[in-house]
Amino acid sequence: MAFWNRRRSIDAMTAPHSGPALKKTLGWPHLMALGVGAIVGTGILTLIGVGAGLAGPAVMVSFAMAGLVCACAALAYAELSTMMPTAGSAYTYSYAVLGELIAWIVGWSLILEYSLVVSAVAVGWAGYATPFLHGIGIDLPLALTAGPHAGGIINLPAVFIIGVVTGLLLLGTRESATVNVVLVLIKIAALAVFVFIALPMFDASHFQPFMPNGFGSPQLPFMEQITGHPAVAQTGVMAAAAIIFFAFYGFDAISTAAEETKKPERDLAIGIVGSMLVCTALYLLVAAAAIGARPVSEFASSTEPLSLILRELGSPWAAQVVAGAAVIALPTVLLAFLFGQSRIFLGMARDGLLPRRLAHVSVRGVPAVVTVFTAVVVAVLAGLLPLDELASLANAGTLCAFAAVGVCLMVLRVRDPGRKRMFRAPLWWLVGTITIVGCLLFFFSLRPFTQTAFFIWNGIGLVIYLAWSAWNSRLAKGEEAEG
Repeated sequence: MAFWNRRRSIDAMTAPHSGPALKKTLGWPHLMALGVGAIVGTGILTLIGVGAGLAGPAVMVSFAMAGLVCACAALAYAELSTMMPTAGSAYTYSYAVLGELIAWIVGWSLILEYSLVVSAVAVGWAGYATPFLHGIGIDLPLALTAGPHAGGIINLPAVFIIGVVTGLLLLGTRESATVNVVLVLIKIAALAVFVFIALPMFDASHFQPFMPNGFGSPQLPFMEQITGHPAVAQTGVMAAAAIIFFAFYGFDAISTAAEETKKPERDLAIGIVGSMLVCTALYLLVAAAAIGARPVSEFASSTEPLSLILRELGSPWAAQVVAGAAVIALPTVLLAFLFGQSRIFLGMARDGLLPRRLAHVSVRGVPAVVTVFTAVVVAVLAGLLPLDELASLANAGTLCAFAAVGVCLMVLRVRDPGRKRMFRAPLWWLVGTITIVGCLLFFFSLRPFTQTAFFIWNGIGLVIYLAWSAWNSRLAKGEEAEG
C-alpha cells in the first residue's frame, strides 16, 4: 500500500503491546473533571470579552453555534474513543481510518492545538493573576508581566504557572487527576458566585442592538478574485464563534486518556458527552448574566471581564473571589492540555512517526521526556505572544482535528458497520456532517493571517514527514500488519 494511504489495523491497535505502558488509574469522575477542567477556562473567563467585542450581545448566538459543532464532535469522539481506547485521540482514529498521511497532518495539527492552548491559557491566567496580586499588595513591573507586544520583556507569571503544572503532571496521572477534581469544583463555584450576583442586575436593554456587527461570513480567499471585493469578516457572529470555539473544546483531551481509563468502554462516553452538556449550560448562563449586567462596550476589551463586571456592580469582594478562583483553578486547563499533548506525542512516537525515544514512560507511568519538552516550548510562547493570536491559531489546529474525527465517524460507519461499538452516536450522518461543515465554516471565519500560519505550519510538517517520518514508521518498516 502507498505510504500516504497506509492504515493501522484497529485490532492490532487495541491489542496488548510490549512497549511502554501507561497505568489504568482513571474512572469517569476523573474524566468528567478532566473535561470540565479543560473546557471551562480562559474561554469563559477571558475570551467572552473578545467575543462580545466582535459580535455584541449576539455573542450568545456565537456561543450556541460553537457549542452545537462541539457537541456533535463530542458524540463522534465518544464513539471512536470507545472503539479505539488508546493514547493518540484524533491522530489515532485518522491513522486507522484515513491513512498515515492524513494521520500525520492531524497529529501535527494537534501538536499545534495543544501547545498553543497551554500558552494561551497561561497568558489568560497571568491576566487574572497580576491584578489579583495587586489586590493583596504585590505589584510586579510591566517588564515581567507582559510580552514584547505589550511593552514588556516577558510574561513571567505565564511561564511560572506552566512550570508548576508540569511538576504536578510529573508526579503521576492519578495524583494530578485528583488535584484537578478539587480545582474544577473551585472554578465552578466561582462562576456560580458571578451568576448569583450578576443575574439580579439583568437589564434587557443591554441586548439592543442585538447584532450590531452583523452575522458575518467565512473569509474565503477565492471570493476576492470572484467578486473583486475583499472577503474579510473581522467582526460579526461568525468571527466571534470562530474565536469562542476555543471556549468549548477540551473534551478531546479526555480521549487522550483512553489508555489510562479503568473502564474505557463506559467511562469515556460519560466523560466526553457529560462534560460538554455541563459546560454548554454553564457558558450560556454566564454569558447571559454578563451581558445583562453591563453593556458589552464596558468589558469587551478587558483581560478579566467577569471580575470587571463585578467591580462595576459594586461587589469588589466578589471580583476578588472570581479573580482568585481563576488564579487557583485556571491551571486545570493547563493540566488537561499538557496531559493530552504528551499522550499525542507518545502515540506518534510509538508509531515511529516521531523518534521512538520520546515514547519513554517513567516508573510513575508518565511520559516524562515529552512532558518536559512540551513545557519548555509552550512556556516560551506564553512568555512572548498575545492571547488572541495564540487562541486563534490554536483553533485552526483543533478545527482540523475535529473535522477529521467527523470524517472518521462517517467512513467507519460505511466501511465497517458491523464492528462492535460500545457507544453509538445518534444520527451519525447528521452528527458527522455538522461537525465537518461547522469546522470548515469556523476555519474560514478565522483571520487570514491565522489561516496562512496554519498552512505554513502544516507545510513544515509535510516536509518533516516526507523527509523522515514516512520512512521510519512501524508500517513502513513492516513491524505491524496494515489494516
